[in-house]
Amino acid sequence: MNDLNFKSLPELQIELGRRMRRLRLSRNIDQRTVAEKAGITRAALQNLEAGRGSSVQTLLRTLKALNYLEGIEILAPEPTVNPLALLRATKPPQRVHRPRQSRKRSS
Repeated sequence: MNDLNFKSLPELQIELGRRMRRLRLSRNIDQRTVAEKAGITRAALQNLEAGRGSSVQTLLRTLKALNYLEGIEILAPEPTVNPLALLRATKPPQRVHRPRQSRKRSS
């Protein structure tokens, strides 16, 4: 059973890197080509694939170079609207409201 919920952050980084490597290999592209297309160094790509502290920019550039931008949709899908919530709400919220704090009046 490969449940990602039970993995630590370093284990998740390694898993993401492993999957990025498999995606690259499934497209039959070498690291040098992906790095050049992504505008990153080969070392940055190696760090990403090894799960060693890569940046979000490196991840996004690599996804774009691999022509896999749907990976962004999978990572962070757009929230959907619950039809029942629409029926209950008078109008959709425009912003988050915080309770007002009472001000102390100076005498």
